[in-house]
Amino acid sequence: MSVLITWTIANHKGGVGKTTTTVTLGGLLAEQGKRVILIDTDPQASLSYYFGVDSEQLSSSLYDVFLAGNELTKDTVLDCLCSTKLDSLFILPATMALATLDRKLGTKNGMGLILKKALDKVSDEFDYALIDCPPVLGVLMINALVACDRVVIPVQTEFLALKGLDRIMHSMEIMQKSLNKVFKYSIVPTMYDKRVKAASDSFRVLLDTYGETVWSGVIPVDTKFRDASQAQSPPSVFCPKSRGVFAYNKLLGHLNLQSKKNV
Repeated sequence: MSVLITWTIANHKGGVGKTTTTVTLGGLLAEQGKRVILIDTDPQASLSYYFGVDSEQLSSSLYDVFLAGNELTKDTVLDCLCSTKLDSLFILPATMALATLDRKLGTKNGMGLILKKALDKVSDEFDYALIDCPPVLGVLMINALVACDRVVIPVQTEFLALKGLDRIMHSMEIMQKSLNKVFKYSIVPTMYDKRVKAASDSFRVLLDTYGETVWSGVIPVDTKFRDASQAQSPPSVFCPKSRGVFAYNKLLGHLNLQSKKNV
């Protein structure tokens, strides 16, 4: 029986490449024949809109998974899924209603485990789950962290972005104490421009500060990512030979290697 591998893509700073990382890794995995579910936990629904899914027009979404509570079933989760251009790639879409969860349900016992329970229900249907997170620590990010095997932290190679990394690291420290769970994580330098000195300086600071938790490669600036987004297609499909996709392929190999070490 295969084991569902779950990666949460998180950072407290927006615009660092979380959704691009989720989509590109998901597309690469699907093209390898893996069954993949992408989960949009951000009320802004960027991941959903990437694939042309207008979640406000859907009859069901991730919000319904949270509302189900103890009545959650496998069918509840499967009924919320949307297909994509790749046969084995599915998305569990977000909706703006997710923004009300902290107020409505955040104080209820067990609310941090809903997403993990949902993935357990469909673990025999998928090989990988990739969770795209909102930039704030709340019930949605807590669920994403509880459910995952590894946290993937994209960090733009500029000094302001390093502050966002400090905040997500602090959040994980808090969560580790409250959950008694040690998070395995990989820091991924993104939007790297080798022509810019500040980018190489930021990369060195990352390596010096966080050591082996930083992936040794970089995701370069690549305008093909924007073109792929406009085409509502994973970069691995739209521009498979681009330098950005090449870099994400190397990252995927690294993450898979780390996952095998942890089995």
